[in-house]
Amino acid sequence: MKNFRIESIVIAVGFLLLGLCIKGGFSTFTQGKRSVNVKGLAEMEVPADKVTWPLVYKCLGNDMESLYAEIKQSNRTIVAFLKEKGITESEISINAPEIIDMKAERYSDTSNMQFRYNVTTVITVTSSKVDLVRSLITEQGELLNRGIAITSGDYRYNINYAYTGLNKIKPQMIEEATKNARTAAEKFAKDSDSKLGKIRTAYQGQFSIEDRDANTPYLKKVRVVTSIEYLLED
Repeated sequence: MKNFRIESIVIAVGFLLLGLCIKGGFSTFTQGKRSVNVKGLAEMEVPADKVTWPLVYKCLGNDMESLYAEIKQSNRTIVAFLKEKGITESEISINAPEIIDMKAERYSDTSNMQFRYNVTTVITVTSSKVDLVRSLITEQGELLNRGIAITSGDYRYNINYAYTGLNKIKPQMIEEATKNARTAAEKFAKDSDSKLGKIRTAYQGQFSIEDRDANTPYLKKVRVVTSIEYLLED
């Protein structure tokens, strides 16, 4: 009989604790705050404000002294051409020549080799005059009349366009992305018969700058996505 009473007390306490747990669980659920997570996108198309243009040419020969004299004259000719067109000296840099001795190449067949030395020279224009440089790229054929053939196709020396004014447009784009996120949240709140409350959390994504497309690398697309959590009110 005594054991029966002890078991009854244990069972009663167990039911009591279970009831408290259930009550506590429902209290947490009913008192929990509802919210909605939304994303806001902002995009802007901007023109590149910086260009890097490598002008590459090659010289072939068997006498290094003669080749250096030819390179020196070619460099003067190219620099003169650029200055005539409006590029300043501070925007021009001349790289050291890259010399390949074909006889020193391990797997080269020298039996029918006409020239021993293959020299590559790069003159780089770095400028904020993007439109001017773009026009010069189409006019570089003029250098052929001065005895210099600009080569292309080397992946190491591609024309590069960049946009450096991100800090100027950041506030505007963040404002637009936030506005778009709020519009999406308001639509959700309306559809769920709720009212939009305060911001609970907000995260700004990374800005990205990409070419608009493969054919217009001088036009850039700037993009940012913000993630915002709004509270919902009844």
